Amino acid sequence: MPVLKTNVDVRAAGFRANYDAMLTQVRYLGEQLQAAQNAGGEAMRKRHHERHKLLPRERIELLLDQDAPFLELSALAGFGTEHALGAGVVTGVGVVAGVECVLIANDPTVKGGAINPVTLDKTLRAIAISAENRLPLVNLTESGGADLPHQAQIFVKGGQTFRELTRRSAERIPTLCLVFGSSTAGGAYIPGMSDYVVMVKGGAKVFLAGPPLVKMATNEEADEETLGGAEMHSRVSGVSDYLAEDEADAVRIGRDIVAHLNWRKLGTAKRVAAEEPRYDPDELLGIAPVDPKQPVEAREVIARIVDGSRFDEFKPLYGPTLVTGFAHLAGYPVGVLANNGVLFSESSEKAAQFIQLANKIDVPLIFLQNITGYMVGTEYEQHGIIKDGAKMINAVANSGVPMLTLMFGSSFGAGNYGMCGRAYNPRFLFSWPNHRIAVMGALQLAGVMSIVRRSVATRAGKPYDEGEDLKVRQAVTEQVERESSAYYATARLWDDGIIDPRDSRTALSLGLSAAYSNTVRGSDAFGVFRM
Repeated sequence: MPVLKTNVDVRAAGFRANYDAMLTQVRYLGEQLQAAQNAGGEAMRKRHHERHKLLPRERIELLLDQDAPFLELSALAGFGTEHALGAGVVTGVGVVAGVECVLIANDPTVKGGAINPVTLDKTLRAIAISAENRLPLVNLTESGGADLPHQAQIFVKGGQTFRELTRRSAERIPTLCLVFGSSTAGGAYIPGMSDYVVMVKGGAKVFLAGPPLVKMATNEEADEETLGGAEMHSRVSGVSDYLAEDEADAVRIGRDIVAHLNWRKLGTAKRVAAEEPRYDPDELLGIAPVDPKQPVEAREVIARIVDGSRFDEFKPLYGPTLVTGFAHLAGYPVGVLANNGVLFSESSEKAAQFIQLANKIDVPLIFLQNITGYMVGTEYEQHGIIKDGAKMINAVANSGVPMLTLMFGSSFGAGNYGMCGRAYNPRFLFSWPNHRIAVMGALQLAGVMSIVRRSVATRAGKPYDEGEDLKVRQAVTEQVERESSAYYATARLWDDGIIDPRDSRTALSLGLSAAYSNTVRGSDAFGVFRM
């Protein structure tokens, strides 16, 4: 494959300005990630340690293979909301005893690991990743159950957690539950519906109703250990399969269980030796401008992500505002679609053809998204932008191969759909800190609303208040700017996490490797392409 050439001048003023601005954003990202790790507060963390208990990330670190990476997901869920940063749960993909697994670890330092609406959404997203990629699921459980003030937002939807656990088991995807502390009320069904259950002696407490509720319901006096302790469940009820002496022993047993699963990946590929990109990924900080209005040369991004910066471009002279081609990532063959401007009919048709080709040869797709949308205007409507854009969206919607998306700039309008946004079920979706997402840009949206209001006033024969219009436009612009930020999106799990641009290759490689745990096969069935 040919090697992409670079035109980046790291000494240029524009590059340095972008680099410094992005570095500031990356540092802010780091501060927020650290805040998420400390969401429970130092006092609660200290108290937890004094009880000889491990923090959730410490449990995860012990469980993972030595020096194995951990792809943490949705780390900033709940950002800017009433709920704790990180949503009181840690989720991600990591290697345990040589097997890639999805890990879900309650954070008991945040309201005792109580489940709020964001916790539930984050947990369900992790369970979905387990299903889509056929990854064993490990719950590291210590939770007081539902955050009762929010029970109305949790109760009905929360039942999906248990449904999905048993569906994974039916699909022969192993589920493990290591119980370190409380797992009460509905939470008791997490160990109850898992394939393998490990409980920590003197720590695990699993019951449908704790002693106070039992007293209220039946007038029975019961202590926690007799009602739902680890020894009782290991010796009497049979809910526990293994009794661990302490938390480290529970992790050891969990690793042993994964080791004997006889697990193997189903995806096959003609892999090659992985190569680092020829260009420094650090340069990505200066390539993507913080100002979304500035253009980004997509090939410069591709060159710092794919193996050896090698890229075999497909249809380079046709539909040039979309770059398509084949490459390798971590040794796996991939097809890449990257925005290099607005989507015209030609670039949309190229995308549809390329997606079909990738499906014919069972090659996963990587979408690098920086899109203001599909081109509008009389000329383009008459030329068929709707039907051509529909072909592209049709191809994305019906694609069978794993798709991974990286948002490195704007994501506006139907371009979000055509470039495999969240609604199109990419296996993993990551964003850079400069990412913006909305139906359109803030100024455009405010302007459209102004035109509509003015038109209504004209038809009604009423005078138009220009001063009020200016105030409304400013208010709308500020609202859209706020609601289109990467942090607003990640808080609501519209992505799987904001990442440092320099980690793009690593995140995509880990996601791609996880996808190959399942069968990788393209679709032969697409909807009707309107010609």
